[in-house]
Amino acid sequence: MLNTARSQRLDALRAELMDLRSAVEDAERAASAPLARVHPVHAAGAANLIRYVALRSRDLRDLQDRLTAEGLSSLGRMEADVLRNLDAVVGTIDAALGVAAQGDHKSPEPDAEPRPATPLSVNAAALLGGTVDDRDTRIMVTLPSEAANDPALVARFARAGMDVARINCAHDDSAAWERMARHTRAAGTGIRIATDLAGPKLRTGSLEPGPRVVKVSPARDALGRVIEPASVWLVAPSADGSAPPPGEIPVTDAAWLARLRIDDTVEFTDTRGRSRYMTVVAVRDGGARIEGDRTAYIGTGTVLDVDGRETRVGAVPSVDQALRVHRGDIVELRPDEEPGFTHEGRHHVGCTVPEALDVIRVGDRVLFDDGKIEGFVRAVAVTDGRRVAEVEVTLASPRGTKLRAEKGINLPDTDLPISALTDEDLRALDDVVGFTDIVQLSFARSPGDVARLFDELDSRGAGHLGVVVKIETVRAFRALPEILLELMQRPRVGIMIARGDLGVEAGWERLAEVQEEILWLCEAAHVPVIWATQVLDSLAGNGVPTRAEVTDAAAGERAECVMLNKGPHIEEAIEALDDILRRMHGHLEKKRPLLRRLRAWSHEG
Repeated sequence: MLNTARSQRLDALRAELMDLRSAVEDAERAASAPLARVHPVHAAGAANLIRYVALRSRDLRDLQDRLTAEGLSSLGRMEADVLRNLDAVVGTIDAALGVAAQGDHKSPEPDAEPRPATPLSVNAAALLGGTVDDRDTRIMVTLPSEAANDPALVARFARAGMDVARINCAHDDSAAWERMARHTRAAGTGIRIATDLAGPKLRTGSLEPGPRVVKVSPARDALGRVIEPASVWLVAPSADGSAPPPGEIPVTDAAWLARLRIDDTVEFTDTRGRSRYMTVVAVRDGGARIEGDRTAYIGTGTVLDVDGRETRVGAVPSVDQALRVHRGDIVELRPDEEPGFTHEGRHHVGCTVPEALDVIRVGDRVLFDDGKIEGFVRAVAVTDGRRVAEVEVTLASPRGTKLRAEKGINLPDTDLPISALTDEDLRALDDVVGFTDIVQLSFARSPGDVARLFDELDSRGAGHLGVVVKIETVRAFRALPEILLELMQRPRVGIMIARGDLGVEAGWERLAEVQEEILWLCEAAHVPVIWATQVLDSLAGNGVPTRAEVTDAAAGERAECVMLNKGPHIEEAIEALDDILRRMHGHLEKKRPLLRRLRAWSHEG
């Protein structure tokens, strides 16, 4: 028998829960128009998404505390089915109060048999391949350029655990993409192919070229002793006058080069005016390798002498330049193609998407190079009919941060009037629709970007392809419910958390919060999520993972897919990720810990 005080508390809780139920039903009715447009596959998920957004528009923390105090569910894991969770708690309260359940609010009877699959797992299998009984979290691998000409490499990725092959259309060309796809099909019939459209990436423009000089230097041990000599190949000039690849220096006289023999001494004065001597250690048709034990700077026009026979160094590449930016500096962001430079303490930098400067406003934040440099627009001026934004730098290294050409620019506060689909993306679509399974849309910011991609796919007879929208801007994150409803008009869809640019725009301190909210919202919509950017990067790049990135990879088990980028040790990274995900599968499902039997503290080991 309940005492009066507890009965009153339960009555109050029931009233609040019923009020919440009414609110989410009202929100669902108000959203009848967008809900009517979603694909039948997503009808239940779209309705649940609307309910979840309505519920999360309220602060439920006090209610949760009071529910927990009464031994009731705190609604902390309601994403998959909002109404079912609300009704279950109401039903438990009714049972405690001895009240007969009324109407539609009756607590659901437990299923006679567990359901074989959730709507989310069915949607994940439809988009990413496999079956609903497979490992919950798939592995997506970004194919390196070598995959175009090395089918064995792709086959090894498949054996290591790759479920989805990602082709990055920002690199290589259509012929290479097609070969990558062909090798992927040969590696395993169940592997899906995802092609990632580059999108309108804002970058810094070119900088004034540096001096044309090549530095060659020996490697030394801790005592300063040479353990590997300075070495470079002298080669004949190219027919088109283009600069040779790294490690080679052209000479202007091919006949002089042909007369070189092993042990010949090449004398020259480097660009610093220092005499240097290097010895010929190898010869080949059209080239000779020289070595020395001193650092040398060899520039275009440097005179090379062997026993009185002379030639000159041909055109070598310009040294990459950088602007050293300090806190308090002014960076003028310009729309023109003039190479960037520094003059009288001001840095002048071009922007590859000049339309951005037409809408940028005073006070807008500007971030360069993945947030290494940050500032705000102090003023906007018009010079020769062109808008120039004066950015005052508020974040940079105490010694100054180098800003180079082709580095990313993020404008989190600026509403850019550009489409997520560029002309290059449309040409890429023409090339990939014949062999891809999934198209990934970069830098989407609104439902309109998704609608345009659908139109472009339909016009190419490719409306059947899966579509993944990458969330990499704050604007897209804020519009995620609307983007999801637009996306769910097609049956095979997903969301990628592109944590690189998203972290830059949202701020690294907020990234963990943002990625959690995306996971929750997509679970409510029953839409699969791809966890991306810098997963096991140290392992893929250096062969050794950091402790932090192993923990990060394990957290990816809550998504339906985890993406790995390229690296010389990517095969090891695939195997490690596969192992991590399989281990975590027994411990975690979304926000719910799974209490499998633990052997860590038993005598079984």
